[in-house]
Amino acid sequence: MATCSRRLGSGAAANDRPIPNRLRKQPRPAEISFQRNFAAGRRHRIVVLRTPPRHWQRLVWAVRDVGGAWEHSEGTREGEKVGPCSYAVDDQMAGELAAATSSSGQEYRTSEERRSVNRTVEMMVAAAITVVMGVGNRVLYKLALVPLKHYPFFLAQLATFGYVIVYFSILYARYHAGIVTDEMLSMPKVPFLAVGLLEALAAATGMAAGAILSGASIPILSQTFLVWQILLSVIFLGRRYKVNQLLGCFLVAVGVIITVASGSSAGHSLKEAGIFWSLLMITSFLFQAADTILKEVIFLDAARQLKKGSSVDIFVVNSFGSAFQALFIFILLPFLSKLWGIPFAQLPTYLRDGAACFLNMGTLSNGCDGAPLLPLLFVIVNMGFNISLLHLLKISSAVVSSLASTLTVPISVYLFTLPLPYLGVASTLPTGFLAGAIILVMGLLVYAWSPSMASTSSTSPANI
Repeated sequence: MATCSRRLGSGAAANDRPIPNRLRKQPRPAEISFQRNFAAGRRHRIVVLRTPPRHWQRLVWAVRDVGGAWEHSEGTREGEKVGPCSYAVDDQMAGELAAATSSSGQEYRTSEERRSVNRTVEMMVAAAITVVMGVGNRVLYKLALVPLKHYPFFLAQLATFGYVIVYFSILYARYHAGIVTDEMLSMPKVPFLAVGLLEALAAATGMAAGAILSGASIPILSQTFLVWQILLSVIFLGRRYKVNQLLGCFLVAVGVIITVASGSSAGHSLKEAGIFWSLLMITSFLFQAADTILKEVIFLDAARQLKKGSSVDIFVVNSFGSAFQALFIFILLPFLSKLWGIPFAQLPTYLRDGAACFLNMGTLSNGCDGAPLLPLLFVIVNMGFNISLLHLLKISSAVVSSLASTLTVPISVYLFTLPLPYLGVASTLPTGFLAGAIILVMGLLVYAWSPSMASTSSTSPANI
């Protein structure tokens, strides 16, 4: 069917049929709104011409696909058919209409492209910040353990319980600034309870398996974290991944394994440790993956439920999740302290001595050089890493945040080969570091690559 676009004009023009007096008395229309794509087989398309606001009159034509003709819903005898383009025969104004619709279509496409570019740039910047913070988190954790080498369990509990105070202080400030609303705070707390439970279980199982497994074998098993995230997102989020995305994730995992484990006795260590402890570590990463998927579900549900289409603030999720995690960690303290070789009856003394070393005060401060600066730097950077990781999860997905976190592993391995303070002799690069790093970067590029496909139909308003 031929497409017709004409605009009603008030000037004299050669018309095929007389225009009703009522139409002649109206001034030139000021606004036109219409549907697009008058393709064959689509019936009852509407064209609306609206006069200036002071008249508040509207003329409606129902355009029907009836043998190539249009029917007029007002001012035309019932059953009368007219030929195409027989209305409003001001040729000059038809050209103006074509130019206006073309301009609006271009603006629509430009606006959509600008929003898409902005989202991509925001995600890339957030991913870069997450990688930087993640690398700093790994390096500073090892530096913080130099003065607290006898008190790693104290450092872990300091982070767990200290973050609750810090996160709720930030939440309080954001609430009074109007960023966090009462509606956000009134969200159901059961999902946050589940987040805290999953994080506590992940910590408990990870500590138990980590006490038996060697350091070289843990990065290999940690690649199951990405596999769990993909599976859980397919099951609970209904997400579907393209072949290049799955291939990219696989290459990233392989690259990390080659980068970290090459030249080490990781395979022999896994065999010596036994299948039980390996499965327990894999279960720990399952809990971590479930935690990130649940947080993504919380953000998605909040975007649908909260007013004005806003999503929940990340500090609401962080604060309540950390509070419930601290609660479950406190319940599991007897079990966790035993894993670290600390009898529960001696735990108060251990925590007191750890605090003295952390503050580098008293007679127990011998051998605590670097405290409290290094532990404090680790706590601050670790908090920043958790916040940036959650923000990236909010604006992208759990898998993207996992890829950004995975990228920190080979970068950290390389930094440990540099002469860092307090660490003594620098380590050497694994034999397969370069090959693994190349495979990892290829995996990221393959995951991000999206083939350009020619669009079969345009969605802009200009295509009418």
